[in-house]
Amino acid sequence: MMTYKGYSGAVRFDADAEIFHGEVVGLRDVVTFQGTTVEELKEAFRDSVDDYLEFCKQRGEQPDKPFSGRFLLRVDPVLHRRLVELSARDGESLNNWIASRLSRLIHQ
Repeated sequence: MMTYKGYSGAVRFDADAEIFHGEVVGLRDVVTFQGTTVEELKEAFRDSVDDYLEFCKQRGEQPDKPFSGRFLLRVDPVLHRRLVELSARDGESLNNWIASRLSRLIHQ
């Protein structure tokens, strides 16, 4: 993943065409970029993000934010109850309890 101004770009390499293809992730709009070298790819990514932000500004629209920090998660009611019990036992809100555990998982 690449990051610039809070936006993230996912990249794939096309071995047949010998080119990198990328897309800015987490947006409703489609913002892509490509390059034949890593430096060209990085520059194209930054240019695409800047172009997207300028395009939104010209249209008087708010650009999509990369991520709000919120997501909806549906779980079985029995699991929900157990998670509430565990978070209460630890003296934390359910949200903080789950967020801290998710953070630990990705930083292992």
